[in-house]
Amino acid sequence: MINAVLVFNNNGQPRLTKFYTPLDTAVQQRLLSEIFTLVSQRPNTACNFLPLPPLLAPPPSTKSPATSTTEHNDAPSLVTYRHFATLYFIVISTSTESPLALLDFIQCFVEALDRLFENVCELDLIFNFETLHAVWGEWDLGGEVRAEGMNAEYDEK
Repeated sequence: MINAVLVFNNNGQPRLTKFYTPLDTAVQQRLLSEIFTLVSQRPNTACNFLPLPPLLAPPPSTKSPATSTTEHNDAPSLVTYRHFATLYFIVISTSTESPLALLDFIQCFVEALDRLFENVCELDLIFNFETLHAVWGEWDLGGEVRAEGMNAEYDEK
């Protein structure tokens, strides 16, 4: 399950934030800051997957391993990201999601935005945030990716 979708610019300013796990605003702000710091400091040749910072990672359990793994399958544990030009597209997910499928999802989402805005840039996201949220609404279903969203055709502005 997808727990959050984030889009940042190169300065760490959020351009899209969607959380599907209820969090306090203070925790969300700290998480945004920590994730941007982690992602922006990685070299371009580094892997696009990293473990979630301890802020949201599930606490270590003293229960038996059989019960703790089933309990924490829905806990966010993975950060998957892609850097395009001046924007970072980041997905926080559970361990049950395929990281490669999430990378493909990010790629398809950016391609859809690119078709819609004709070479999408940060200013398109700023001045057309309603359209950005509408496009995202076509793709998501409460933290799950809808297959129809990936096949949708978007008319140019």
